[in-house]
Amino acid sequence: MDDLKTGTRNKRGDWAPNEALETSPLFRLPPQLSKFPGWLPGYFLPWNVLFMASGAVFWTFLFPDLDRMKVLEWGWVLQILALNLVAVTLFYSALEVPLYLKRRQANRFKYNGKFPSDARNPAFWFGSQNAEGILRSLGTGVPIWTAYQVLIGWSAANGNALTLTFAENPLYLLALGLLVPAWHEFHFYCIHRLIHVPVLYKWIHSVHHNSVNPSPWSSLSMHPVEQLLYFSSCLIHFVIPSNPVIALYGLHYAGFGAVVGHIGFDRIELGREGGIDTHAYTHYLHHKHFEVNYGDGLMPLDKLFGSWHDGTPEAQAAMEERFRRKVARANR
Repeated sequence: MDDLKTGTRNKRGDWAPNEALETSPLFRLPPQLSKFPGWLPGYFLPWNVLFMASGAVFWTFLFPDLDRMKVLEWGWVLQILALNLVAVTLFYSALEVPLYLKRRQANRFKYNGKFPSDARNPAFWFGSQNAEGILRSLGTGVPIWTAYQVLIGWSAANGNALTLTFAENPLYLLALGLLVPAWHEFHFYCIHRLIHVPVLYKWIHSVHHNSVNPSPWSSLSMHPVEQLLYFSSCLIHFVIPSNPVIALYGLHYAGFGAVVGHIGFDRIELGREGGIDTHAYTHYLHHKHFEVNYGDGLMPLDKLFGSWHDGTPEAQAAMEERFRRKVARANR
């Protein structure tokens, strides 16, 4: 597949799409409702439908029975932990192995032309971005994710929260499910701006930003405090009436969905002409430039607060001017 039909590659081998990034037409100011029908399929496919389905499958078929979850016991807690460890390993590896280990599409559609494993990096444990990513993801990320799932299961089993049923509240729960990505975006933006405060960035968020050239296992390669904050988006379901499937969908959107922004490729090739658009460029620009795109572009928060980068030369110039003014203020 010729990636130069839809993008350009510079002398370093880095690829960038020709089209400027856009936020959702529903959340633009003013809203562009005429563009909404064309945007809507990409909102659901392929990622959101996958995370919705996985949340439903986990709760319906793979989680322990409600009666068992009424009492906190290591048996069922470890069952959920094992389930998550296997699922994360399979899902992350399904992207990491063909794209980064076997390099089946070389660097076609790859934002950064280099591969992290080509050189050792002392910023990472054992000099390996992948090794640290795997250890942080499975060592603390998945256990923290699991702790939130255990809270969801225990609360639902005891009737403390998440007690609405789809049979009695179909329209409300459907609407709530549709709003999960928007809530995740708002929550992510808020905590992301928080951990970019210099002292928090130095001790917490810098761990994640070591992955300037991210790959799938960079997704949850975070300090445990950041992981705790990141997955706390699910706590909204203890504040508003909700259902365990919706809460799990939110966690899967955060946990599995984190990979989407860290794939490092704009398109995953399927055959000679087919492929899946990743929508990863927004977050890649954050890893590249650090102080832009704190959100994922679904909502216009970065536009509202002046940190939006749509990939154009104009946005690059605006970012550099903001940085120049910031340095000038610091040197006064």
